[in-house]
Amino acid sequence: MMILRPIQQNDYAALLKIAHESGHGFTSLPLNEELLQKKIDHSVSSFAKQTSQPGDEGYLFVLEDTETGEVVGTSAIEAAVGLDDAFYHYHLSKVIHSSRTLDVYKAVDILTLCNDYTGATELCTLFLKDGYRKNCNGKLLSKARFMFIKQHEQRFAQTVIAEMRGVSDENGSSPFWQWLEEHFFSMDFPTADYLTGIGQKVFIAELMPKYPIYVNLLSKDAQAVIGKVHDNTRPAIELLKNEGFTFNGYVDIFDAGPTVEAKVDNIATIRNAKDFKVEIGEASGDTMVLLANGKLEDYRATVAALSFDERASSLILSQQIADALQLKSGDTVSATPV
Repeated sequence: MMILRPIQQNDYAALLKIAHESGHGFTSLPLNEELLQKKIDHSVSSFAKQTSQPGDEGYLFVLEDTETGEVVGTSAIEAAVGLDDAFYHYHLSKVIHSSRTLDVYKAVDILTLCNDYTGATELCTLFLKDGYRKNCNGKLLSKARFMFIKQHEQRFAQTVIAEMRGVSDENGSSPFWQWLEEHFFSMDFPTADYLTGIGQKVFIAELMPKYPIYVNLLSKDAQAVIGKVHDNTRPAIELLKNEGFTFNGYVDIFDAGPTVEAKVDNIATIRNAKDFKVEIGEASGDTMVLLANGKLEDYRATVAALSFDERASSLILSQQIADALQLKSGDTVSATPV
C-alpha cells in the first residue's frame, strides 16, 4: 500500500537520495545536506504549530511503500510565499506600438519582473521515483495536498500556485537562462538555480534587468521555451489543469517555466471531496478513491479500490486501510474518486 504522510526526522537519508535523483531545475530540493535537514526541521515544526492564518509554514510530505518501508516520493505546500524573501516572476504581457500617421499597429510581448504572488500558497517539491510512476501514485502524491488544504483551510491562502519546471537539457542547460546569462549574468543555470534553492536570492535583485524585456529581442531558442514545461513535468501540469489550475502569463525567472494558479474553492478535489463515517468491513469495488484522515501531525492519505457512493453517509474500509490511515470505526474520513 502507498501512504502519504508528513516527513519525519528519520526520513533524512531518503530525502537526500530524492534530491540527488531529481536533478537540475528542482530548486526546492537543493543538494545541500544542512538545508535539507533544515527543511525537515521546519516541516516538523510547521505541522506542530497552532495557527489560524497562513504564515511561513512549510508542510513536506513523503510517499511511503508500506510493504518495503521505502520512501519513493515527496511533495510539499508552502503556506504563504514571499513573506521573508522576495518571490520573483516574470509576467508575460503585451504593449502596443502604434502610429496613426504612419498607419502602424504592432502588439509586442514583454516580460516584466514582479512579485505579484506574494502571500499565495504554493504547491512544490513534487517528485516521484521512476519505478513508481504508475497506477495512481502520482495522483496520490499531488492530490493528497488538496485534501490537506481542505481539512486545514485556515492555514492557507485563497490563491494556490504551482511553479512548473521549465525546459532544460540533461546537463541542466536552459535556453532561456543562456540568453540571460550572456547579457546580464556570469553564472550557468545550475549555479543560479542552486543559489536560489539555498535562499541566496540577493543576486536576482542586483543583476536582473530592471526594465521589461522585449520577447522578440531574445534568441529564438529562448523565445520558444517561454511558458513551456520540461518533458518530465507534463503529467504534473496536466493533472493541475484538470484540477482547475490556469496559466495567467507568469513564468519562472530562470527557465521560463509556467506558473499555474487556482482559487481554493475552484480546485476540483477540494470541491468534490466529502466526509464519510468509517465502517470496518470487507472493502471491495472498482472505484479508485482518494482517502484522507482529518489529522494534522498524523495526517495520512492513500488511494484504494472501493465501492463508492457519494450520496452515502458512511464508507466501508478494510481493517488494513483503516489502520494505515490511523482510523477506527465511527471516525470521519474525507474521500473523493480519483
